[in-house]
Amino acid sequence: MAIIHDKLPLRQATSSQWLPTILEDFPAFLQDHALCEKKAAASAMAFVGRWPDREVLVEPMICLAKEEWQHFHEVYRVLHKRGIPLGTNDKDLYVGALLRHARHGPEEHFLDRLLLGGLIEARSCERFCLLAEGLADEDMKSFYTRLSREEAGHHMIFLRIARHYFPEAQVNARLDELLDKEAEAMMNSPLRPTVH
Repeated sequence: MAIIHDKLPLRQATSSQWLPTILEDFPAFLQDHALCEKKAAASAMAFVGRWPDREVLVEPMICLAKEEWQHFHEVYRVLHKRGIPLGTNDKDLYVGALLRHARHGPEEHFLDRLLLGGLIEARSCERFCLLAEGLADEDMKSFYTRLSREEAGHHMIFLRIARHYFPEAQVNARLDELLDKEAEAMMNSPLRPTVH
């Protein structure tokens, strides 16, 4: 496992070409970022809706949803200030590729969705760190520095819940498999001005 930015569990670092691609069309990136925050909030609440009986999950997911909605609101304000429209929902090819690896048995599916949720959060955080390091605009640099700090622990929320409901050896073995799938999905995703 590679340790990339603040001990994030990722096997492969983002391509050095990602940041220049973002900077070529930063307005489009901001639109995608807003939508990603909105989807992250909705996804956290979908966990609550699907597994309301998993009490250890409910409170952290509600808190995560609130924080992601706050981030969505903040990115929306950046867009509004710059006269950029909110944008439309495009399919996230990276997330779609990852979710195809979720198994179908009830317990297996629950574990996989938790682990995949954690990996998506880890990748997003890695990219916000790259953005914070690479931006020349001081306001945006400060914004993404703060955001990357706030996002840094999100992947651990999913891993902690997984380790509560499943033996650590089972979690670690499946995480090891999914780390390969995440790296593959990331490397096979086209470079576009998007978070993923």
